[in-house]
Amino acid sequence: MLFMPLNIPLIWLVGLLSTGILGGGIYILYEWYEGELVGMSYLLSGLAMVLWSFGGRFISLPLLRRPGNDEPKRMRSETVKRVQRPDGSVLQVEFYGPEDGQPIILSHGWGPNSNVWYYAKRQLSKHFRVIVWDMPGLGKSTRPKNKDYSVEKFAGDLEAVVAIAGDKPAILLGHSMGGMVALTFCRLFPELLGKRVAGLILVDTTYTNPIKTSILSRLLRKLQKPVLEPLLYLAILISPIFWLMTWLSYLNGTLYISVEISGFTGTETRGQLDFSALLSAFASPAVLARGTLGMFNYDETQTLPTINVPVLLVCGASDIATTPPASVRMNAELPQSELVILKPAGHMSLMEQNSQFSEAVSAFCDTRL
Repeated sequence: MLFMPLNIPLIWLVGLLSTGILGGGIYILYEWYEGELVGMSYLLSGLAMVLWSFGGRFISLPLLRRPGNDEPKRMRSETVKRVQRPDGSVLQVEFYGPEDGQPIILSHGWGPNSNVWYYAKRQLSKHFRVIVWDMPGLGKSTRPKNKDYSVEKFAGDLEAVVAIAGDKPAILLGHSMGGMVALTFCRLFPELLGKRVAGLILVDTTYTNPIKTSILSRLLRKLQKPVLEPLLYLAILISPIFWLMTWLSYLNGTLYISVEISGFTGTETRGQLDFSALLSAFASPAVLARGTLGMFNYDETQTLPTINVPVLLVCGASDIATTPPASVRMNAELPQSELVILKPAGHMSLMEQNSQFSEAVSAFCDTRL
């Protein structure tokens, strides 16, 4: 699941629901024990609520989705570099595939970490030098000491990854916020385009504040200041409590609801749904909230016409987090671009249609660069 503005109210809702059910179950059991509630039905109800709070996912997940033949899992490389940054953060950078292959640097979206690239690492590393990194505060990368989670900060981090990518010009592949970081990189480091960067692949991403290009954008714009931003600051303030709520949502299965709505179209496998939810549960709510606030200041509309390298745009036909019209507009304004729309797929097209995704990436790298 990607931590996008569209998801914020839904994440809070499922978290409060999960907390309420657990608290309600404990209360019923306590009152039954004290003799205030009499009858076996209260005991069974309280037990059911508590047990569901910690194991409901084992019931709901098999009912929701089919099992797959190749389910994603956490996978780390033994070839790793740790990159120290001026703000005190340390980046985890991992390498896959042949050392002399075309470098492709994969930047994940906001919420998961580089483990989200399970399929891409396995499929693309057969022919390319695949380089993945965890954004600061996520995965194995540490948090910046100055609490700077702006898109510009991440673009500077990406430049540091490009610097260790090898002698060949790299292709920058960014999903969701990772694509935003790539576009900001192009504005901040235009001298590297064509020299250290051979091309861009922008996946399910946008060129401006994601609120403006998501479904229900008019409503979300109105809610940004009075509702969404206060919820984000509250998530920072009570981060440990919010994290507990998120894990309860994962354990009881309600987190699958927000993951399904925001990322998939129903063709994903059981493992893909569970893995996406698990990755989102690992992330600190304070880190996610600060990064989301940083997205509200993002706008690279004027950068698009200045990008002088080939660009591949990939989007899921049913993406509601960064809707396809965002990719259509970028395709119209970028000087050298092509657009591939994956069907059926949502915001997590890189996972839901992983074979199509890897084929599109490979074809672009082989024929255009």
